[in-house]
Amino acid sequence: MVKTLTKHGNSLALVIEKPILDLIGAEADTPFNITTDGHALVLTPIKATTREAAFKVSLDRVNKNYARALKKLAE
Repeated sequence: MVKTLTKHGNSLALVIEKPILDLIGAEADTPFNITTDGHALVLTPIKATTREAAFKVSLDRVNKNYARALKKLAE
């Protein structure tokens, strides 16, 4: 696939079509790691699965230990 850059303010942008984003599991708010070998760019979506998993474990623990208190606060 051949793409051209698009003027975006004082910068240039590369538009990535939705089917490509779906293929790599990226969305509009997905951060990317950009690397180069001096001749080519490599864009890699950053997936924070370990951080999200740790957050879910912590959230489940808080909900389990403080369910009654959280319910009272919500009322």
